[in-house]
Amino acid sequence: MLVDYWPIAILIIVTTLIGIIAIGLGYLFGPKRPSDTKAAPYESGMKPIGPGTRQMPIRFYIVAVLFILFDIEVIFLLPWAVIFKDFVGEGLGGFMLLEMIIFLVILLVGYVYAWKKGALEWD
Repeated sequence: MLVDYWPIAILIIVTTLIGIIAIGLGYLFGPKRPSDTKAAPYESGMKPIGPGTRQMPIRFYIVAVLFILFDIEVIFLLPWAVIFKDFVGEGLGGFMLLEMIIFLVILLVGYVYAWKKGALEWD
């Protein structure tokens, strides 16, 4: 039974070796002449003003996570809608419809929660 997993193990080993070899060759043959000019941040040919990083409001992160979350949830609807008609004839249509309604209610509760918390407000 473990013999069936040998191709996967070989693939993992080969890809790991290729990654190690590529990084090693870059380190071995890459340029190694660091200087202050090369290490300085570059922005449109001008010397940077202020720090190179700045704090971003957490709201941007929350909106991005909510977008990804709801976008992925909507992606689950398309395959379900495509195969739903095939299962109606087999008697599973009611069960599938109930499961999708439960899924959408949970999604709606999450959406309303995010809305009430003000995560969707854009100041």
